[in-house]
Amino acid sequence: MLTRRTFLGVGGIAATVGLSGCTGLSDEPVAALEPTVPVMPAFYGPVAGEPYPVEAVPPNVVPPRLWRQRVPDPTGEAPGTVVVDPNAYALYLVEPSGTAMRYGIGVGRSGFEWAGNAKVQYKRHWPKWTPPAEMIARDPELAQYSAANGSFPPGPGNPLGARALYLFQNGEDTLYRIHGSPEAWSIGKSVSSGCIRLLNQDIIDLHDRVEDGARVVVRTSRVPETLA
Repeated sequence: MLTRRTFLGVGGIAATVGLSGCTGLSDEPVAALEPTVPVMPAFYGPVAGEPYPVEAVPPNVVPPRLWRQRVPDPTGEAPGTVVVDPNAYALYLVEPSGTAMRYGIGVGRSGFEWAGNAKVQYKRHWPKWTPPAEMIARDPELAQYSAANGSFPPGPGNPLGARALYLFQNGEDTLYRIHGSPEAWSIGKSVSSGCIRLLNQDIIDLHDRVEDGARVVVRTSRVPETLA
């Protein structure tokens, strides 16, 4: 352990080195520098004014690269377009100024991906969730949430979260949604049944920015598992 006392005890070294004003020596051991941990933005805290609780995003779960931020537009699409890049686990809302709002997303697991062009037919606050017939066939327990049974009611446990954008193609429902989720761990992973999920804080922000009828471009996925 290097202290001022041991430093001065090394024969004559102190006299030849010289103690400059930038060198602070003491009897205390030199502390190791702690790694810098990014602090999550305040907008990932609890959301007030909602009919159901929206809890703060837990720290150290969503990587900083997937936090919401404004970036130079990498898509080349027209302003107002929503671009989903599953390979980067990112969704972009193109802005008129050559920028885009970028959001981290979770995407469909292998075999459940969807790609193509669509439009936002409509948007919903705290939507109901109705599993499609194919999903009920795979998991009969979901029949309790069928349309005939009134669907899954809105609330913090609803799979669509705080907001949902409904994607239509050529006038028909694709059955795919861009929606919120309280499962922060799923952002940056391929785990859903094909829908695009955002943090509830991010889908609320996106919902307020995107227009009804907005064009949506979902790029083809080449990533079968979690982005490293």
